[in-house]
Amino acid sequence: MFRWLIALITFPGIILHEWAHKFFCDRTKVPVYKTCYFRLGNPAGYVIHGSVESYGKAFLIATAPFLVNTAIAVILFIIAVIIPLGLITYLLYWLGISIAMHSFPSSQDADNLWNYSKRNWWRNPLALFGFPVIGLIKLAGILSAVWFDLLYAVFLLILVAAIIKGGDLFSIAA
Repeated sequence: MFRWLIALITFPGIILHEWAHKFFCDRTKVPVYKTCYFRLGNPAGYVIHGSVESYGKAFLIATAPFLVNTAIAVILFIIAVIIPLGLITYLLYWLGISIAMHSFPSSQDADNLWNYSKRNWWRNPLALFGFPVIGLIKLAGILSAVWFDLLYAVFLLILVAAIIKGGDLFSIAA
């Protein structure tokens, strides 16, 4: 039930996570058979796609949520830190945090990337880079038990605030 509540509170991040997968499937011409952007279940969303013929495409599709969710969260945090404090600011903080919390690819994404990496490491040097990325994805999944995804989101917010406010971390909401 707790997982269900977190999913409900952070639903924009789940939707964007799945959208990122689908977006890069579409851009790389990988057929998508089914997309579920959000549901109250496990997993909270998914994209079922066809086989991928190149390692670069597989890597891009698997890591798409990290790239897209992190970028969108940073943009939202920049706007929130720049605008005057008010209801919109807090809405942007929530939206940015909920999106950043779902930046990390899932364990299934890591498994998919593992399979592509094993098959392609000898002919594509990028596949060698995939192995440590897979390890980091798996580690983030394990650490999510101690709220690593939330810590990552808050870290991004503090980093953006520090850069924009000149290092005055305590004036985030001012």
